[in-house]
Amino acid sequence: MSIQKFIEIVSLKNIIIYLIIINVIGFLAMFIDKWKAKRGAWRIAEKTLFLLTLLGGGVGTIAGMYIFRHKTKKLYFTIGFPVILITEIVCVIVWAMKG
Repeated sequence: MSIQKFIEIVSLKNIIIYLIIINVIGFLAMFIDKWKAKRGAWRIAEKTLFLLTLLGGGVGTIAGMYIFRHKTKKLYFTIGFPVILITEIVCVIVWAMKG
């Protein structure tokens, strides 16, 4: 793949689209997991919820956690999700300031 093609793929527009999609997925994952928890059904693995957050879905998973009151009693979620999101934001700011 050429550098030009890579730059076209990794445009600001595509990054924004990706972030919207991953955050919607994270939000829906929290909703689905809460819905399944109420019914005693098979659940979404906690590591999957953390992975969605790590992949850029922090806003969606945090919003879902509080809107659906899901995983709010588990300290590693109430601390972990925001720490991941803040770390990612700081990394982007530092990267942007270097460029």
